[in-house]
Amino acid sequence: MGPDAGTVATATTVGDGTLDDVLAGELEKLGRAGLRRTLRPVHGRTGAHVVVAGQPATDFSSNDYLGLASDPRVAAAVIAALDGDATGAAAARLISGNHPAHESLERDIARYKQTDAALLFASGYLANVGAIPALVGPRDAIYADALNHASLIDGCRLSRAEVRVMPHRDVDAFGAALAADRGRFRRRLIVVDGVFSMDGDVAPLDRLVELARDHGAWTYVDDAHGTGVLGAHGRGTAEHFGVEGAVEIVMGTLGKALGVAGAYVAGSRPLIDYLTNRARGFVFTTGTPPALAAAAAAAIRIARAEPERRDRLRAVARRVRDGLAALGHVCPGVPDGHIIPVAIGEAGETIRVGAALSGRGFLVGAVRPPTVALGTSRLRITASAAHTDAQVDGLLEALGATLPAPRP
Repeated sequence: MGPDAGTVATATTVGDGTLDDVLAGELEKLGRAGLRRTLRPVHGRTGAHVVVAGQPATDFSSNDYLGLASDPRVAAAVIAALDGDATGAAAARLISGNHPAHESLERDIARYKQTDAALLFASGYLANVGAIPALVGPRDAIYADALNHASLIDGCRLSRAEVRVMPHRDVDAFGAALAADRGRFRRRLIVVDGVFSMDGDVAPLDRLVELARDHGAWTYVDDAHGTGVLGAHGRGTAEHFGVEGAVEIVMGTLGKALGVAGAYVAGSRPLIDYLTNRARGFVFTTGTPPALAAAAAAAIRIARAEPERRDRLRAVARRVRDGLAALGHVCPGVPDGHIIPVAIGEAGETIRVGAALSGRGFLVGAVRPPTVALGTSRLRITASAAHTDAQVDGLLEALGATLPAPRP
């Protein structure tokens, strides 16, 4: 018989102690190493303005690149959808959770990305851990960039394919590995981020697509940080490099430049039909709320109709980068790259600078392991079309007062 109602089961001691004892010890170790993280409430978002613990702040840490996360037109689309329908999809889409708003958004995404079709996922993480294992398996090989996002890494691991980790952006290494493996595997898949989330640099997609074609491989691009930003029309990394249509699998998110939530995979109709049947991250999860699909559709319309948002984003990024260079901190990446890493090195010093900036009213990502490698902790500053020149100048003044001397 179980314990009487109202009683609490006694914690069981196993090995080194109770679960709570063991985990408390692990948390203490994280704290001593400067690696423990905590949640903080951030609300009241209006453009780049937010409220943190009751104090106003300017957000230079979000991925709201086009300033759409608080756009009233996107909010209006949510309200209208909620007014006319249920809140949740209530089931997996292959059961009874497939709503017309999902299908409409998928058509909008396919038109936007210039592919035959698209498939919605609840998050970018689910898209990557669902799609990659559906496409390749134990008899196959994956060629993955060393700085790929964690969700790509996990998707590759879950596939049980043989994974070749390639030096970052090293096209020659990719080519040598593909050549060495010729004829050894059933399928071969190149897996890269379009824009790498921590360094802000871009995969050499044009050359990788050429390699894939020469070696009979497929290309899988996670364009989470390129969608809405790169290319003449904001269609992403493939448009930027002029290889739209040559990338077989394009994944992207709806919660960064588009300001909502969710993700998609875009490509050919056979690809999308296959993933609908075989991608576990789609098959075995409840459909996204229809109102969010309506919001994402509105965000795509705005992103396509207002290219000045991308122009403003690039201008903000240049202003931040130029200001940092004047302080002696030359940041890697292109001159108008919207992800701006400032190298610091040690986790403790990175936390100190992040806290000092927060105290001055600026939220900046203080990135440390395991997100980045040991010894490479950095500030991750992100530009947004919503930032004003005055906000950028205020951040630069705060950086000048808080940053350590530039690393040699």
